[in-house]
Amino acid sequence: MALVTRLGSEYPVVIFSKSSCSMSHSIKTLLSSFGANLRIYEIDEESNGQQMEMELKALGRKPSVPAVFIGQKLIGGSNEIFSLHLKGKLVPLLLNANAIWL
Repeated sequence: MALVTRLGSEYPVVIFSKSSCSMSHSIKTLLSSFGANLRIYEIDEESNGQQMEMELKALGRKPSVPAVFIGQKLIGGSNEIFSLHLKGKLVPLLLNANAIWL
């Protein structure tokens, strides 16, 4: 889990995704719409993508993608991100992580 945890802490928002995953695309689009500076790892295109996927599963991500870190913390996948957004809690979380500015 060291690789995913390290990568997840290097930027305010980190998304582990697969290029063919429609839910990953939706999460990237949503977070980009706020102007968030995203670091995206397409694990199906990364040389160490299998290791990333195994580590994400070990962290309890099933399915493994999308997996979103905000402010160095694993927030979850699409259900968690959309739920935060609908509750009005996503923007404050992005602000606190210095991922966006108003």
